[in-house]
Amino acid sequence: MSKYFDSLETRSDDERIADLSKELPSQIQNAKENSKAFREILTDVDYRDVRSIDDLTQLPVLRKSELVKLQAEDPPLGGLVAGSINDLNQIFQSPGPIYEPGMTKKDWWRSARALNAAGIGKGDIVQNCFSYHFTPAGMLSEQGILAVGATVFPAGTGQTELQARAASEIGVTAYIGVPDFLQIILDKGDELGLDLSKIKKALVGGGPLFPKTRESYKDRGILCLQNYGTADLGNIAYETVADAPMIVDEGVIVEIVTPGTGDPVNEGEIGEVLVTTLNKNYPLIRFATGDLSAFASGKSECGRTNVRIVGWRGRADQTTK
Repeated sequence: MSKYFDSLETRSDDERIADLSKELPSQIQNAKENSKAFREILTDVDYRDVRSIDDLTQLPVLRKSELVKLQAEDPPLGGLVAGSINDLNQIFQSPGPIYEPGMTKKDWWRSARALNAAGIGKGDIVQNCFSYHFTPAGMLSEQGILAVGATVFPAGTGQTELQARAASEIGVTAYIGVPDFLQIILDKGDELGLDLSKIKKALVGGGPLFPKTRESYKDRGILCLQNYGTADLGNIAYETVADAPMIVDEGVIVEIVTPGTGDPVNEGEIGEVLVTTLNKNYPLIRFATGDLSAFASGKSECGRTNVRIVGWRGRADQTTK
C-alpha cells in the first residue's frame, strides 16, 4: 500500500494556499446559494472576499447550541444542508439530540487518510466496533475502510465474547473503535484461549487513549494510532506517528480561537477548535466544536505537510467529553 492516501497530503504550503484560494470561496458560495440557513447567516458576506484562512475571521461562528436551535425551528437538519434533505442517503441522531446527514459517496466523512496512516489497507480485515445505530460513527468508519481497500467486519458495540470469537475465526487483522474496547476483546480472547495474534493495527477515537493502554497494545505487537473527529464534521485530524501531533485532514480547515469568540489565539496557545468543511452537501462553516487544542510547530516526520494540532486538551465549556 502507498504511504500516503493521496497527493493532497504532501502538497507544498504554496500549493495548499493556492488550492484553498479557489476552494474556500466556492464553498462559501455553495453554502449561500444552496443552504437556507447559511443564506441568512452569511447574508452580508461576499464569497469573493473569503480566499484564505485569515479571511474566515470576517465570518460568524456557528455554535452547537445554535445548531440545536436551528434544527428545532426547521427540522430535522436546520436548513444547513446544501440542497434537499430528500437527496441524502441517511439521517443520524446523536445525543442532544442533534441530527446529522449522511451520504454513501466514497469516504464522505474522510476517514480513509487516518486509516491509511495506521497502515490499514488492502489485505486487512477490520473489526469495526463503532456503533452503526443512531450515530454515524460505524458508517463513517466503514466508508473509510472500504476506501483504503480493506474488508469490514461490522461488529458494532458490546457482545464481548462474540466479538473475540469472531475476530479469531474470521482472522481479523485490524481494529477501529474506542480505545479501551480492543483491550476488553483481547482480554476475553486470552480468557477463552483464542488466537487473536493476527490483530496488528488499530485506529482509535471517541475517547482518551491512555499511555498504559497504548503500551499494552505495543507489547502485543499492535500499532495503535488515534484520530479526532465529530459526528457533525467527520474526521478532523489524525496521528501518523504514535504520540506525535495530529495532522489536520485535507478536507477541513481548522482555526484555534479564544473560547467563546472567533478571534485566533497566538501561535502555540490552547484555544477552541473551529472547523470549516469543504463538504459540498453539508457545508459547516466556522463550526465551534467546543474542544480545546493548539497548533503544533513544525512539520511531521512522516512527510505529510499540513498543519498539526496537539490533540484534545479539554472542553471550552467545561462539559464532559
